[in-house]
Amino acid sequence: MIRRRGVILAVLFGAGFAVSGAAQADVYVMRDANGVAHLTNVVPHKDSGYKLFQKSAWTKPKAWRDGFQIVPRLDVHTYDDEINYYARQYGVDPTLVRAVMHAESAFNPNAVSSAGAGGLMQLMPQTAARFGVADRFNPQQNIAGGVAYLAFLLDLFHGDQRLAVAAYNAGEGAVQKYDGVPPYNETQNYVTRVLDLHQRYQNQVVSEQAVAR
Repeated sequence: MIRRRGVILAVLFGAGFAVSGAAQADVYVMRDANGVAHLTNVVPHKDSGYKLFQKSAWTKPKAWRDGFQIVPRLDVHTYDDEINYYARQYGVDPTLVRAVMHAESAFNPNAVSSAGAGGLMQLMPQTAARFGVADRFNPQQNIAGGVAYLAFLLDLFHGDQRLAVAAYNAGEGAVQKYDGVPPYNETQNYVTRVLDLHQRYQNQVVSEQAVAR
C-alpha cells in the first residue's frame, strides 16, 4: 500500500512492471467502496471497473504534453471525406494518412505541440507555408497540406513508408543524413507507432468491407 497525497493506493502491478519499463505501460485505476484506488498495468476486462489513469510515453499521441489523456480507439470515419479526397488527389493510402493523424493529434484540430506544430496533422509554420496552408487549424487546409507533404516524402524516398514516416517526424534532411530512420528515440517510437496504426486501420477497413458485403 502506498500513501500519496492523502490517498491510499493498493498497487497491483503485474510482473515486469519495473521502473525502467513503466514508461511503456498504460496504467489503469479502480476505486473500491472504501475509496482505495487499485492500480494495474494489466489491460483490464471491459466490465472490470478499471479505467485508464495514465497513458505511457510510448502510446500517447506525440502532440500531447502529458500522459494523462486517453488515446481514442481506431476511428475510420472522422474527417473521412477530407482524408479520402486528398488521399486520392495526391495518391496516398488514406489509411496511412489516418494513422499519421491519429499519432500526431488524435484527431484534435486544435492540438499544438511543444515545438509549435499545430492542427490535425501537426504542421510546423514553415511546412504549412511550403504547402500553401494559410490556416493550420482549419481541418480541410491542414489535411490538404499534411497529405501533400506525406506524398512529397513518399516520392522522395521512393515509396518507402518507413522512411517517409520518419521524415514526417524528423524532417527529410535528418533521414537523408543518416540514410535511414534517425537514431532519435522519439522518431523511432513514432515510426513504430504509425506503422502499427496503419496496419490496424487497414485491417479495420477490410473488416468493415467484409461485413458490408
